[in-house]
Amino acid sequence: MKALAARRHHPMALLVILLLALVATGGLYAAFQPRVAQAESYSQEDIAAGEALFLANCATCHGRNAEGQTDPDGQTVGPSLIGVGAAAVDFQVGTGRMPMQRSGAQAARKPPQMNEDQTRQLAAYVASLAPGPSVPAEEYLSGGDPVNGGEIFRINCAMCHNAAGAGGALTRGKYAPPVLGLEPKHVYEAMETGPQNMPVFNDSNLSPEDKRDVIAYLDELEATGSPGGIALGNQGPVTEGLYVWTIVLSLLLASAVWLGAKAK
Repeated sequence: MKALAARRHHPMALLVILLLALVATGGLYAAFQPRVAQAESYSQEDIAAGEALFLANCATCHGRNAEGQTDPDGQTVGPSLIGVGAAAVDFQVGTGRMPMQRSGAQAARKPPQMNEDQTRQLAAYVASLAPGPSVPAEEYLSGGDPVNGGEIFRINCAMCHNAAGAGGALTRGKYAPPVLGLEPKHVYEAMETGPQNMPVFNDSNLSPEDKRDVIAYLDELEATGSPGGIALGNQGPVTEGLYVWTIVLSLLLASAVWLGAKAK
C-alpha cells in the first residue's frame, strides 16, 4: 500500500494524467468535429497550369504571388488570395465575376471567361498557397430538407437576398444578387466563403448538411415560382400591402378632388 501511495504522489504522475487527458480530448474532437465537404484533390500539373493562368489573368490586380496590391493612394486594387481556398476561386471565376470587366462597387455575375478545366486549375494553384475552403463534394449539393433550409434562409439570408431569393439593394451602390437559378455548388461556395458583402457561414456556423438544406429550399422556391399577380419586388405581404393601400388611397383622393372640382 505504501508503494502504491508513493507512485500516486510521484512527480511524473501529474504529467502522465495530463498527457492522457490531452490524448482523450484530441480523440473526442477528431471523432465529433464537423465533416469537411471536400470534393477532390489536385495534382502538381493542375497547380502548375493554374499558376500560368494566374500570372496571365489575375496577377495585375492580385499581385504575382497572390499577396494583393494597392494603388498609390493606399486603396486596394486586388485583395490577397492567400488562404481563400479553392471554393472562393471556383465561385468567383465560375460565375464570371472574376476576372472583372471593370472596377466598381462590386463584381457582377456574367458569363465565365474560363472553362471548367481552367477554373479547376486556377483553384488548384490558389489552394496550394495556403489552406482554405474547398470545392464541396456532390453529396452536399442535393437531397436536402427544404423545410429546414427555408428556416435557415429566412433567419440568415432573407434580410439581404429577400424572402423570395430575388435579391435587394444595399448601401453605396452594392447589392445582394438574386439566388435563384444558380448552380448548387456556387450557392454552397458563397455560404462557405462569403463573397463581397456576404458574411461567411463556415462549418462552425452552418454545417454541410445545413448548407445542403438551404440549396434544397432554393431549388423548391424556384420550382414553385410566383403564385401569380404582380410581385412588387417580393418584399413580403406587409410591404406589398402598404404599396397597394397607398396606391388605392391615392386614387381615391384623386377621384374625390376631381369630382369636387367638376361639381363646381
